[in-house]
Amino acid sequence: MDNSHLPPDASAETFAAQGGGGHDPETGAVLPAVQFATTYLRDPDNAYSSGYSYRRDDNPNVRQAEAVLRRLEGTDGPALLYSSGMSAAISLFLALPLPARILAPEVMYWGLRQWLKLDGPRHGITTTFVDFADPDAVAAALTQDRPNLVWIETPGNPMWNITDIRSVAAQAHAAGALLACDSTVATPVHTRPLVLGADVVMHSVSKYLNGHSDVIAGALVFAEDGPLAQEAARNRRAMGPNLSPMEAMLLLRGMRTLHLRVRHQSAAALIVAQHFEGHARVEEVLYPGLPGRAGHNVAASQMTGGFGGMLSIRVKGGAAAAISVAAHTKVWTRATSLGGVESLLEHRASIEGEGTPVPDDLLRLSVGLEDVDDLIADLEQALDAFAHV
Repeated sequence: MDNSHLPPDASAETFAAQGGGGHDPETGAVLPAVQFATTYLRDPDNAYSSGYSYRRDDNPNVRQAEAVLRRLEGTDGPALLYSSGMSAAISLFLALPLPARILAPEVMYWGLRQWLKLDGPRHGITTTFVDFADPDAVAAALTQDRPNLVWIETPGNPMWNITDIRSVAAQAHAAGALLACDSTVATPVHTRPLVLGADVVMHSVSKYLNGHSDVIAGALVFAEDGPLAQEAARNRRAMGPNLSPMEAMLLLRGMRTLHLRVRHQSAAALIVAQHFEGHARVEEVLYPGLPGRAGHNVAASQMTGGFGGMLSIRVKGGAAAAISVAAHTKVWTRATSLGGVESLLEHRASIEGEGTPVPDDLLRLSVGLEDVDDLIADLEQALDAFAHV
């Protein structure tokens, strides 16, 4: 794609809306062709002047999507797409000098927490889990454990805890550690961790960046092209978890509407949270956009234009009540995942299983693009249905 027509100071929103900008110079198409080739022609001197040699290593469609990711995160550093968020994060962990030490949150994405606890040690990676809302606990862990990498997730799934990126970045760097931030829920629309001091940002691209529940992908975006980024890229080449050309194109399509979708979802999530705060059948609403919520002030300082499309509610009556409410919804879809155009909810403790730190009365809600009044009415009737069981 030729994107030379875009001015260099075009905003990230404009760049994403045009899929990186430009048109196909050969056909004039406003979308690039999907390049399915697995291998590429060598030059007579045996070189690859095109820059491509084999699809496991690289692909034109992947490069275009990565260019949009770099612009969205406001960095000149490399972006790397992977076949899942898990493969992206694990590639980063395995890129650390081994043996490696990681500092991570007590409450975070469950699948990755389990990998760090159960699989990490087999690869020479040990992890200390702390409450990042407790500055003293973070400072103590940095001093005692001397981690190579500090991993944060903000807002943190599924309690939506907020971590102060600027503060933790300064602490990590002072202790000689790098800072990585899972910013899947915030998205670059609301937060740019690299601008706030993080060294690398990770996204489960399957969620908001794609936004249509039809792509599994992950991404790492780096502040600079240093040793960690180079080793993560080498891991991707060696292990092969690159993204397919078709999925890269679907992702590019999703990022074209990212700003519109995320802003709408965030505004709707705030309305849902405000409606159910103090509700007679709701124990607690967890959403960083509520002024009385712990972490709200930090969220307001590092999130722009909204607080994200995710919230959780704790239903009075425990696990049985929460599961019953989920079963009685008609507009909300009972399914795992988040960030799509359809609204999803799930009883999170059942998904995470034994050992989860998530309360058993918690329902995780991903607000989609439906009419917010319909979403509220559906939850109201589901809560009412349980009350009359």
